[in-house]
Amino acid sequence: MNGAALVAIIATIGNLLQGWDNATIAGAVVYIKKELTLGSTIEGLVVAMSLIGATLITTCSGPISDTVGRRPMLILSSFFYFIGGLIMLWSPNVYVLLVARLIDGFGVGLAVTLTPIYISETAPPEVRGLLNTLPQFTGSGGMFLAYCMVFGLSLMASTSWRLMLGVVCIPALVYFVLTVLYLLESPRWLVSKGKMAEAKRVLQRLRGKEDVSGELALLVEGLAVGGDTSIEEYMLGLETEDTEDPTSHKDEIKLYGPEKGLSWIAKPAHGQSQSMRCILSRQGTTVNSSIPLMDPLVTLFGSVHEKQPESGSMRSMLFQNWGSMFSTMDPPVKDDQWDEESVHNEGEGYGTDGGDEYDENLQSPLISRQTTSVSAAAHGGMGIGGGWQLAWKWSEKEGEDGEKEGGFKRIYLHQEPGGPGGSRRGSLVSVPGSGGNVPVDGEYVQASALVSQPALYSKELMSQCPVGPAMVHPSETASSTPMWSALLDPGVSRALFVGVSIQMLQQFSGINGVMYYTPQILEQAGVSVLLSSHGLGSDSASFLISAFTTLLMLPCIAVAMRFMDITGRRALLLTTIPILIASLVILVMSKIMKMGSVIQAVISTVCVVVYFCCFVMAYGPIPNILCSEIFPTRVRGVCIAICALVFWICDIIVTYTLPVMLSTIGLEGVFGIYAIVCAISWVFVLLKVPETKGMPLEVITEFFAVGARASQE
Repeated sequence: MNGAALVAIIATIGNLLQGWDNATIAGAVVYIKKELTLGSTIEGLVVAMSLIGATLITTCSGPISDTVGRRPMLILSSFFYFIGGLIMLWSPNVYVLLVARLIDGFGVGLAVTLTPIYISETAPPEVRGLLNTLPQFTGSGGMFLAYCMVFGLSLMASTSWRLMLGVVCIPALVYFVLTVLYLLESPRWLVSKGKMAEAKRVLQRLRGKEDVSGELALLVEGLAVGGDTSIEEYMLGLETEDTEDPTSHKDEIKLYGPEKGLSWIAKPAHGQSQSMRCILSRQGTTVNSSIPLMDPLVTLFGSVHEKQPESGSMRSMLFQNWGSMFSTMDPPVKDDQWDEESVHNEGEGYGTDGGDEYDENLQSPLISRQTTSVSAAAHGGMGIGGGWQLAWKWSEKEGEDGEKEGGFKRIYLHQEPGGPGGSRRGSLVSVPGSGGNVPVDGEYVQASALVSQPALYSKELMSQCPVGPAMVHPSETASSTPMWSALLDPGVSRALFVGVSIQMLQQFSGINGVMYYTPQILEQAGVSVLLSSHGLGSDSASFLISAFTTLLMLPCIAVAMRFMDITGRRALLLTTIPILIASLVILVMSKIMKMGSVIQAVISTVCVVVYFCCFVMAYGPIPNILCSEIFPTRVRGVCIAICALVFWICDIIVTYTLPVMLSTIGLEGVFGIYAIVCAISWVFVLLKVPETKGMPLEVITEFFAVGARASQE
């Protein structure tokens, strides 16, 4: 985890600068309008120009990052921050200031859009939620530090707004140096461009181990978009030396893992004629089965997250070792090609593999080259994260001419609950209770798996080279697919619907309105009067109050980081959104009912603090986390750019309609609407948002494909 945590911390400095920018402009605008005698329109434009820049850059950030990589775009973000800060430090007039704010907004947009992508693509599944909550933590930390700085400058006899805004170039320079020297490129992006040697080196540094063959194979498998993914059910048994040759039984199948060792014998269970919905209904029998209108996708995801299997059970024995997929194959002539490929081109830096050219060794079969490193792993497990395993099977069927045709199928397997008192249904791999006994010869257990065409043996590649495994890198086939075609894939469309909807609902849930109203609430509570009695001016008191408010967020975000990968994203949302609703409703009631000013101030203050704390724990970071997890590698940048664009547009709408709504329907009406939106959000999360904790990104996208097909049946 150390390598992944280091690059995540470096990447989130951009979010720290975003929070810094939000706080400094809130303080500096007080002095800007006095010195430059700005009207309300220009004043609002100075504040909003950064938001406009972020919106503009977001429209193209995703496709560009898919082309040139995540790392160069994050470096560009630091460059924009630095240049924008220098110009703001110099700004002789409001027009130069507007240009500087626009450039600064470019840095904000790139950081907010690409940091979640980068962290999701580099972090292990087990801690991906924790690391992806870092942007929320650093953003709030940046706001706190900036408010403290603004408060300190406001105490000076002559306060310089140029210094307030321009000082951002110092942390921006640190951000630039760290991204250039220490930030690694995303291994998933490298694999998508065929740069396998560099992807392997990056994975080794991120994971802190030499053997990353299983995860590297997973990244290759994740290049495809869509596909005919299905759930198949088997009766599984361990293959031993005494096991009869499975080829003598036409209903038996042999499963191969990427590790040398034991393989499995599988028999089809329940027949092969069942519909997808029938299988899903069995998978989700114990998960949310009584909730009407529940999306089958949510039920399927939920079935994976039931209690984990007990050690020493039959399932533990079955999943402990995997047979080598290529144990019966002759080794390739050049054994060391996979581990030592492109030795002359490696170098020390990144981006030195000749642009978009593929690794030279990719002229030889990928599967044969993969065999070398995989077979070299005698132990250590080849799990792909979160308890998941990658395996393959060889299937045969009769062609039109009566001859048998064969091909590989890729399988994602997951060790799931069972054992004494365990459930036999409602999980991806459901195994009957065995009392913890080790299976003996002839004993089988029930299991299910996600099955699809592997990227290393895809139909498109085999049509180009009908002999042997794929002779070209699967990224060539993936990149040849039109972007619009990939976006229209049912699984991608379903994921895009979830991502766009949750971003819209988050922005309309009231966070901007509560932030806008917080200084007034704290002033009513008498905080500003107390501070003024100590000699602070009204502006300085306001800055100190804002610093205190942002400080309250930090421990709450730290708690969220702890539980993001334990309770999960969905559970946190379903738990905290009702508290948001209650806080808003109490705020509305306190304004409607005639109470004493002191009682109303106390109630309002408590409600605002509770709202802030609960929002930053879940509804603040989770939409970005989900959007970075649910899209395939091929279209991840484009899809997240779409979601981020919706986020910024909704942010603009809420920001500029809030004053109008306050003047027409009043504070009670505004917070009432926010409470209704939060209630809609809770229903949407319950019915449409799946739980993604601990699952590899490639498995998540396969689940969306399966869920989309199930809904169409």
